[in-house]
Amino acid sequence: MLGRVPSRALPALAAVLFQSKERKKAAGGRRSLTWKWETHPYYNLSVKILRARNIKTTDLLSKADCYVALRLPTASPLTSRTKVIYNCSDPEWNETFHYRIHGALKNVVELTLCDEDVVLNDNLSSIVFDVGRIKPGRCLKRVFPLNPETNEELEVEFKVEECSDPPTEVITNGVLVAHRSLCLEGTIDRGDQPRQREEGEKQFKLSVAGAYEKETCIPYRPDPDQDRQTPFVFHADRELCPQLEVQLQQTLTILQEGLGPGGEQQTTVLGMGCLPISSLPLSKKVDLTVPLGKEQSVDLKLKTEESHQDLDVRLGFDLSNGEKEYLDKRKQIASQALKEALNLKEVPCKDEVPIVAIVGSGGGTRAMTSLSGNLSGLQLLNLLDCVTYVSGVSGSTWCMTSLYKDPDWSHKDLQVPINSIRNSVTLSKSGAFSPDRIKYYFRELASLEKDGRKVSFTDLWGLILEYFFYQKENPSKLSDQQESVRWAQNPYPIYGGVNVRINVSGSDFAEWCEFTPHEVGFRKYGAFVRTEDFGSEFFMGHLIRRRQEPRICYLEGMWGSAFAASLDEIWAEVAGTGFAWIDSLKDVIKVVDDSRKLHLRDPLQFKTRLVMPGGILSQIFQDIFKSRFTAGESYNFTRGLYLHRDYVDITEFVAWNGHHLDAFPNQLTPMEENLYLVDGGFSINSPFPLVLQPERDVDVILSFNYSWEAPFEVLELTTRYCKERGIPFPKIILTNEDQKKPKECYMFVDAENPKAPIVLHFPLVNDTFQKHKSPGVELQTEEEKSFRNFVIAGRDSPYRTRNFTYEPYHFDRLVEVSRYNVLNNKETILNALNLALTRRKLKQKNIN
Repeated sequence: MLGRVPSRALPALAAVLFQSKERKKAAGGRRSLTWKWETHPYYNLSVKILRARNIKTTDLLSKADCYVALRLPTASPLTSRTKVIYNCSDPEWNETFHYRIHGALKNVVELTLCDEDVVLNDNLSSIVFDVGRIKPGRCLKRVFPLNPETNEELEVEFKVEECSDPPTEVITNGVLVAHRSLCLEGTIDRGDQPRQREEGEKQFKLSVAGAYEKETCIPYRPDPDQDRQTPFVFHADRELCPQLEVQLQQTLTILQEGLGPGGEQQTTVLGMGCLPISSLPLSKKVDLTVPLGKEQSVDLKLKTEESHQDLDVRLGFDLSNGEKEYLDKRKQIASQALKEALNLKEVPCKDEVPIVAIVGSGGGTRAMTSLSGNLSGLQLLNLLDCVTYVSGVSGSTWCMTSLYKDPDWSHKDLQVPINSIRNSVTLSKSGAFSPDRIKYYFRELASLEKDGRKVSFTDLWGLILEYFFYQKENPSKLSDQQESVRWAQNPYPIYGGVNVRINVSGSDFAEWCEFTPHEVGFRKYGAFVRTEDFGSEFFMGHLIRRRQEPRICYLEGMWGSAFAASLDEIWAEVAGTGFAWIDSLKDVIKVVDDSRKLHLRDPLQFKTRLVMPGGILSQIFQDIFKSRFTAGESYNFTRGLYLHRDYVDITEFVAWNGHHLDAFPNQLTPMEENLYLVDGGFSINSPFPLVLQPERDVDVILSFNYSWEAPFEVLELTTRYCKERGIPFPKIILTNEDQKKPKECYMFVDAENPKAPIVLHFPLVNDTFQKHKSPGVELQTEEEKSFRNFVIAGRDSPYRTRNFTYEPYHFDRLVEVSRYNVLNNKETILNALNLALTRRKLKQKNIN
């Protein structure tokens, strides 16, 4: 992609390449650990749309009316298009489009052949082409097959040349790239305009294509009671050469019979003008007159500021400072705890202390109840201080938030918070829908909307959960839990959710988002914001508008947002499979590279792909069956950032699969306005991906699974997840008997790969608990046998996922069996800790 560069850029570029190479070597494959400055040149790209051949259309009355739409969002926020060639199967355009592209970015152009004749869906097919494959100074002519069966083709000519603009610096972590942004502030000076009678209302409409703010409308005449200078602001990417567009509009009300007293409103553009923002001097107020045509103009007072160098979004894959400080302190506590637990002669040094993580699966109130019992068992074994992380999704997060209200919970008798959970679970939930409570919901949601938050059904669900768990308003926030880890007195909490698309299955695309007391972010992108700033508005890595940190009840609603399921996912849960026939209507993606030249291809550049839309019928069914009508929206803190040209080299991306969304950078999360964060169960119903990050270097994972139908599914999905990304994970070998009747605990170890964590998996079963009062002590009384002889799973079970209220008797049973299953496998847990300690010592010995 770099090709020949100006000599003045070579020293900086050489330094960047050297840094990247060294960091990749040090990171063991990950190309960049933290953000850095990189200097890259610009290039001039020309795309000449030549012609198409043999184009067929669904219109039976005429031939196609074709045009080509071009989209290159890394160079222009606008979609360009050729003229329309009417009634022609072999249209010829010979139109050239020019772009200035930056060498640091993954520049992928989308060429879409459209038929203007087709009313409902005019996209015939699209070509996705990686511009990085073109060497500077070279002209490349390509004939793209659009439909091999009918010999449909699109002929395009590409040319990349060096640009005279000097190279610029960008901030990057090897996945995301941040340009410097411009902030345009201004006012319209409307002066002392005489009040005169005229038809309709006039207003100025201001917009900047690609800016964070979409548009601003200002009345043509000021309110006499207000300042005549109305301010406006736009944040835009300077590298896209943004322009301020001003329109003078007039809106008339047309009274027609049958339209009611209001009539129909028609807006007419009376004049329009543009102003290049990048041409304005920085940090200096200027007065300008922008002509709008037809002897009209508008007076503007403007000032532009360039963003400061420090980003408010942390770009990097390293742990947050708060988590690193915690780990340093926690290792000392865990070292002493290991000495006592394993009866060691001396305390292991900090670098030899294995990192132990607990992961709790989803399962509603069943998971919330069971995890409290599991943790109680570990406390009774004096092993809680050996644990570094506790992570959960869905119902497990509800247990965690309940525990972390107390900054010293793991050093107190857990029966106290368990009793508190018991009171919540066993109380009637009918009060959640009382008139007073419903008024409270509306008042709270209205307050969120007034503050600028995006309000959804998920927020209402969070308020309902708040009543279920506390029966009153809970003012606590996630950042409050910093007190719970300030002295490393408790395991570090990691709450898991996934970012999905509203019309894509979670099994096809889901990005794990972690919530900790210090930061919220995507380790996939290496992008994090302070927990206090989650929910605020960001653009190009900078905080644009601060919002209040959401109360934790809203996060609980998000983490446990089972209602965000699509009809397809609901049917899959009920019937065991989704609507497979819908998948047959999806877009078809094919690689159309010349196979004879593939051996010359740069592995960091994408193969050219053809996307054949499924058609309007497909889109209708996708919208009905795949959409998440209740998915909650959050402001996207990665918005305005771009994908680095070599992001495919990062293990977190499945970009090697050309059909995966990761291979379409123009559609990935940084290009989206909003995040759709939902229950982690829509991906893997346990937060393995969050503790398997190499930066956390976890040695032992205690997996507590609360699923009924598939007690080992989370292991199977995690295995596939790790295989796709090259993450070490032990082989999961199970027998048919294990699948039919799971045991209390399974230990999985990869003896050949010490980098793979040791996994202890605890299915939720009632096995030896039915015959033993405690490990090794058999039951004696009939009352004890009656209490312990029960079935957890089943259609009539009180522990159904949708059941939020248990009888006290049922709650106690579930806590006791969960506690017992940990106590009964003490030796297995200690063996895992011993093995992890041995591995750590060998690792340190090899390092030294």
